[in-house]
Amino acid sequence: MAILVQLIISLVVVIAFIALNAAFLVWLERKGAGHFQRRIGPKEVGPFGLLQTVVDGIKLMSKQLFVPDHVDPILFRVAPLLILIPAVMSFVTIPFSDFLVARNLNYGLLMIFAFASVNVLGLLIGGWGSANKYAVISAARAVSQNVAYEIPMLITVITVVMMTHTLDLTEIVRQQAGGFWNWNILPLGRNPLMAVIMPISFLIFFTCSLAETNRAPFDMAEAESELIAGAYTEYPGMGFGVFFMGEYANIIVGCALSTILFLGGWQCPFGLFPGVHWFLIKLYLLIFTVIWIRWTYPRTTIYGLLNLSWKVLIPFSLFNLLLTGAFLKVF
Repeated sequence: MAILVQLIISLVVVIAFIALNAAFLVWLERKGAGHFQRRIGPKEVGPFGLLQTVVDGIKLMSKQLFVPDHVDPILFRVAPLLILIPAVMSFVTIPFSDFLVARNLNYGLLMIFAFASVNVLGLLIGGWGSANKYAVISAARAVSQNVAYEIPMLITVITVVMMTHTLDLTEIVRQQAGGFWNWNILPLGRNPLMAVIMPISFLIFFTCSLAETNRAPFDMAEAESELIAGAYTEYPGMGFGVFFMGEYANIIVGCALSTILFLGGWQCPFGLFPGVHWFLIKLYLLIFTVIWIRWTYPRTTIYGLLNLSWKVLIPFSLFNLLLTGAFLKVF
């Protein structure tokens, strides 16, 4: 009974965390986009436009929820949930500090990737159920993109698992204690030979996480200039809002995994006073980098997107995996 109560409280906290972050990150993205493009961004509603997202959320919730006549009603209603629920479940096993984790599992890394694979089903079902040609094209692109980029991402994660000998996210962070020279991105203090491989692994993983969350320059599933709003085209009000929250939740999950696997999680760069504040600093720096990349680089083509994975990232990740096995076995 105590475990059930703990899980319910954890889910409530996670949902509140996702909602607050979605509101804050939308403001940060709009404000950042303004400054990157030499504009002002939101400024009228609240100080520095901080309440603009709240007002937009109220507007979305006040709109009528209706199902268009030509869509598949079951698939149309299920799709937004398949985007948001896997992201919420992934947060359950993400450790923000040594003791701040809803449910620590010794196979937590495997659980997150199992739920992440459901995410693309939401886009696929949403596009197919909408019976809209732009949404169907978007769904097809989303599936091909997800298949292409999940392969190098998983191969890269295997190199981390081979190095740490565990799927427990908390244990992976504990092994990176003692300063930034022990972090998996550049493990000079633990295995100097792996310091040649792991920065490349981090770049591959971070690039794949951008593609997995459909962020520019890899947002081919929601290429507004070509596909209107992609799989979300037929969704009104909070149907669209749930898709939007799911997208930002997946960004947080991707950046949190990058922090845990490569940047030492809650460990201090100087080996002193570890804590949740270090985790949040690294997390939001990575999220800011994601926003920075979106508003700096133009959108690629679908052929360039797939060629980057199949011809560059997958061969590099396989080569990285072979080198990791050789270094760990021989040295």
